[in-house]
Amino acid sequence: METPITGNYDERFAAVRDAFAANFAERGEVGAAVCIIIDGEVVVDLAGGWADEERTRTWQHDTLVDFYSAGKAIVATLALQSVDSGLIDLDDPIASIWPEFAVGGKQSATIRQALCHQAGVPAIRERLTNDDLWDWTRMADALAATEAWFEPGSRHVYHTNTFGHLVGEIVRRTTGDTPGARLRMIGEPIGADVWFGLPEAEQARCADVIWAPATEWGEIDFDALSGERLMLALGYFNPSGYSSGGVVNSREWRGAQVPSTNGHGTAHGMARFYSALIEPGRLLSSDLLAEATRVQSDGYCPVLAEEVAFGLGFVPTSQRRPLGPNQRSFGHFGTGGACGFADPDTGVAFGYVMNHVIPRWQSTRNRALIDAFYASL
Repeated sequence: METPITGNYDERFAAVRDAFAANFAERGEVGAAVCIIIDGEVVVDLAGGWADEERTRTWQHDTLVDFYSAGKAIVATLALQSVDSGLIDLDDPIASIWPEFAVGGKQSATIRQALCHQAGVPAIRERLTNDDLWDWTRMADALAATEAWFEPGSRHVYHTNTFGHLVGEIVRRTTGDTPGARLRMIGEPIGADVWFGLPEAEQARCADVIWAPATEWGEIDFDALSGERLMLALGYFNPSGYSSGGVVNSREWRGAQVPSTNGHGTAHGMARFYSALIEPGRLLSSDLLAEATRVQSDGYCPVLAEEVAFGLGFVPTSQRRPLGPNQRSFGHFGTGGACGFADPDTGVAFGYVMNHVIPRWQSTRNRALIDAFYASL
């Protein structure tokens, strides 16, 4: 069956279209979209493949899909806007706006530490259910009550799933709005079709996520684990659906707000977000954006099992995970390869989303698209 590909591209970037087609022919892509904007002008906007495993629904330009951890940069931006507005400072204790957080050794944890994975709560200790996962207040309260797994600021451990509730509650405490509501306030004016918590009316646009290989999500015996192994297991699977396992294509998952993991959007929406982000003063002040996108913490991370560097909700480009050739590029990847980034040196904003998830961030597909684009620039 021939893969349908639609959309437009500037002829200068025909190599990107070729790489996009090759992803389907050679790299196992099922459904995907890519959008690239330079100085506000869309130069690549392609959609292709299928929105379901049975290959009965073609991928449209308004097809939404879960972009996993690529959403961390978006929820971080919402929190950083509260810093820009003077509602909080980066080095304020989280407990100054969220008093319930000041227990279990977390009294001194700061907003900055929350944003660069140093806050000490990469997992929730209280055992939770997926019914809890659909309830924002229940999740935030359980996170606040969790005893720190390490002294805040002493190391970094990627807050795989808790990042969204931690940073999202900072947004709610400072603005009075949930992350999903706040995102619509900024997303609509800039034309960014990105969401935390999809309304029922939008869910018909969703592509199904396809895990490769197909995964059986069994119960984990947390009682048999201790120390760091327990922390890692709880971080991924407490509640059992926290990483999307077994629930990813459900109405409940799509409608819930889990900003670290279940943001949904289009490639065009992701690129629009980053294009607005590097427009001076549009979403963030230039000084704060520069601070947020520099390395704030680096070293070994037991969750990612490698040496990594974090900014404030953003991942600076690195040799291991390059975002083009320029050193000021920044963005965030998501499980399976979804990716949004900006390159301030060239005015580039990039968005790529897909539904065929090969776990972890590394992706030959997004790398092929990024490489083809920069080779053509």
